[in-house]
Amino acid sequence: MGRLVDEGVAMSDTTSRLAFCTLGMPGESLASVAALARRTGWCGVELRSAVDEPVHVGMSAGDVERARRDLEGVVVVATDSYVKVGSVGQHDDEIVDAALAEATLALSLGTTAVRVFPGDEAESGTSTYVDREEAMIRRLAAAAERLPDGVELWLETHGSYRTGEAVARVLAAVDDLRVRAIWDIAHPGKAGERWQRTLEQLRPYLAHVQIKDERPGQVPMFLGEGDVPITEIVGALESGGDSGWYSLKYERKWHPESPPLEDALTSGSDWWRDQGL
Repeated sequence: MGRLVDEGVAMSDTTSRLAFCTLGMPGESLASVAALARRTGWCGVELRSAVDEPVHVGMSAGDVERARRDLEGVVVVATDSYVKVGSVGQHDDEIVDAALAEATLALSLGTTAVRVFPGDEAESGTSTYVDREEAMIRRLAAAAERLPDGVELWLETHGSYRTGEAVARVLAAVDDLRVRAIWDIAHPGKAGERWQRTLEQLRPYLAHVQIKDERPGQVPMFLGEGDVPITEIVGALESGGDSGWYSLKYERKWHPESPPLEDALTSGSDWWRDQGL
């Protein structure tokens, strides 16, 4: 996590490295995203790339130029694509081309990172699991060879590969510095992996950390209200010399009954400072 997205951003403490995912404000304009970042002091953003968002691979050159103007002064940490590199229902070329299209979009928006998913648990039946992993490795390696200069693919701990061990196994086989890991800190524990083990496995590949708090069966919670050991995880990362972004993944897109993202960010700022982070 040592490579910073924007070398011009001051990284003196963790509060200057707080970001949020636009999953928490679905469908809202990029001007609104930037205004929220400025109001709350969470100065980085992960932009959800999807057809129901202002950011997507079908953007025109004019759309991209307007997006860059709207986001001026805000650091785009990554674009969050929905490319599933382990999907068993798509051909290799289709997956690779989709990842490269997302990489081109990311670069046009001023970032050098694209989030990709492993695939859904529903696709991970025992008869296809080995084939899926081999396909994932093959596709990530092929995409890496054709990425625009400086752009990386970040594989998230998610779905059928929610543990650090599983993601690290894939990335070790890909063996390319342009393919790294996102640690969504709530997912590995759901598969029984202790956070210390997740960190041990992911550390050689770790590019970015998504923070959240939750309890089983609960809608997204404000930081400090759930069971996720955020303080311990961030403390271990910082003591180990990691210096990347921490991005709040507040999933209001899937839970519209949740309080607004701004409330979660404001509460999160207070909680973060109270922890001495």
